[in-house]
Amino acid sequence: MADKLAGMQMFVRVVEAGSFAAAAALSHVTATMAARYVRDIEERLGAKLLHRTTRQHQLTEIGALYYERCKRALHEFEQAEASAAELRSSPRGTLKIVAPVSFGSEKLAPVLAEYLELHPEVSVDLTLDNAPVDLMREGYHLAIHIGELDSADLVAHALHAYRRVLAAAPSYIEQHGLPDSPESLREHACLGLSYWRKKEFFWTLVGPDRQICHVPVEGRFSANDGRALRAAALSGTGIVLQPEMLLENDLAEGRLVCVLPEWSHVHTPMHLVHSRDLRPTAMLRTVIDFLVKRLAEGKS
Repeated sequence: MADKLAGMQMFVRVVEAGSFAAAAALSHVTATMAARYVRDIEERLGAKLLHRTTRQHQLTEIGALYYERCKRALHEFEQAEASAAELRSSPRGTLKIVAPVSFGSEKLAPVLAEYLELHPEVSVDLTLDNAPVDLMREGYHLAIHIGELDSADLVAHALHAYRRVLAAAPSYIEQHGLPDSPESLREHACLGLSYWRKKEFFWTLVGPDRQICHVPVEGRFSANDGRALRAAALSGTGIVLQPEMLLENDLAEGRLVCVLPEWSHVHTPMHLVHSRDLRPTAMLRTVIDFLVKRLAEGKS
């Protein structure tokens, strides 16, 4: 196999250098040895790869095809060698990762900070964006995706399901009371994300026996960011439906009260994703393992 690889390398050099003598000089061998490598390939294939003249060599039809395949194979070999070397090395480089705004700021950023403590030669460039992104085109290594996946071009690592809960401030409850069923949410001010808003929009809730309820709700306040909705809920503006991880401290300390505690939004799948063409490195291997371990457990 090593002789075949050396022969492929020599053949590509001969083609690109234009002669056996030039290729031999680049390879630090004699022109006779360079010619022998190519002749061995031709004998093995049973076909001529080059038309030899006194001044130049021209590729035959088979030679042209073999040259293109050799270039591709040698490139893959070099990539494999480089990747193996990188994977043996210490993690280093800059990780570019994109995540939804609330999850990225509340949950992901602290976990990435833990990773950086373990790997001092790695830097992180975190982008917070709720809009879909093209990972390769926009230069990201990794992304947090909340929702169903619809691309076969991505490799997905399952994380903890994204759970949203209902909550309101004690001041709102004192003034308006607590809903006693999902249907009674229609009678309350409900705080919604702007991109949910239509003339009428629904909250889809799942109950203690896994029953599903689609509730049309209304409200006078909406925003395009969950943290703004949390602030509005804290001020007593209405009932909020937001990720448990965003509200858990407020609930624990009594600033918010859980509404319909046996009901929650239908859990949404969440994944860490990257392109299938992403070249593995020590940084990416370790950060993927770390994030999957830390974000596949606990509340999200």
